[in-house]
Amino acid sequence: MSASVEGALGKARRGVGVAGPGRAGAPRRGMRRGALTLLLLVLPSILLVLLINGYPLVYALNQSLHKGSLIATGDFVGLDNYANVLTSDAFWAAARFTVVFTVVGVFGSWLLGLGLALLLKTRIPASGTFKVLLLLPWVVPVVVSATAWNYLVATPSSPVPRLAEALGLGTPLFLANPTLAAITVCLFKVWVSFPFMMLMTSSALTSVDGTVYEAAQMDGANRRQQFTGITLPLIARSTYISWILMTIFCVNDFPTIYLLTGGGPVNATTSLVVLAYRTVFQNFQTGPGVAIAFLMTATLVVISVLLYRQIRKSAVE
Repeated sequence: MSASVEGALGKARRGVGVAGPGRAGAPRRGMRRGALTLLLLVLPSILLVLLINGYPLVYALNQSLHKGSLIATGDFVGLDNYANVLTSDAFWAAARFTVVFTVVGVFGSWLLGLGLALLLKTRIPASGTFKVLLLLPWVVPVVVSATAWNYLVATPSSPVPRLAEALGLGTPLFLANPTLAAITVCLFKVWVSFPFMMLMTSSALTSVDGTVYEAAQMDGANRRQQFTGITLPLIARSTYISWILMTIFCVNDFPTIYLLTGGGPVNATTSLVVLAYRTVFQNFQTGPGVAIAFLMTATLVVISVLLYRQIRKSAVE
């Protein structure tokens, strides 16, 4: 047996190809060239995204480290703006209201949307028309909705205070009393947000196989057991996604609060985003205002990561 054949057999036993050295490396070089081509094609889009999103982010971060205004960057102060914000009573008051506003907005709209989605899943007359009407609070511009709610509750002569007075409950000032104003703003957020939750839940419910419920009924499961043991687990991924999105919507919601109460009375409905707006555009303190925004962003990232982990855990095989 020749030496070349013995060498080829040895390479075969070791899992090495017997082709010539030029052919063995050809596929790898082809893959490298393909990857380089794809990178060159995607590079303009990557640069555009970085330019649009990255530059404002870096510029805002730089502003948060300076004591400046809207027209001048000012002196570099490092993390002093963050320290001053975190030791401010106004910041923590706004943070507390933001937490309440977000919790009520997320879970209130989810519970209402879940209940309506389950109702629409049953056979009811004119369900299509009913669904379209339920979407109106979400479809109508928030300016129109806020104007309507102001007409309903803003003054003692508004319909809701007059109805309360007729029922012997006095004349509640919904937007002048701090507690009632906070409750009104939270209810308004639930009102404008539940259609989104209803759509998310309805789409998740349509993907649930009906034979699962039939098998559960044959095993003797009642409706409550089917709801807690089948419905909620099977729509868990969609639920967590809707929670993430609604949390972001609530924390960053400026028009809902500002159009209804302006953050008042006596700052009772001032959220972090409203406080950041006031700090930058009314008090002209750019550094502290941007610092508040970055603290909000960091909190949202942490919450999103935690909920995303729950999404991965809730994957149903």
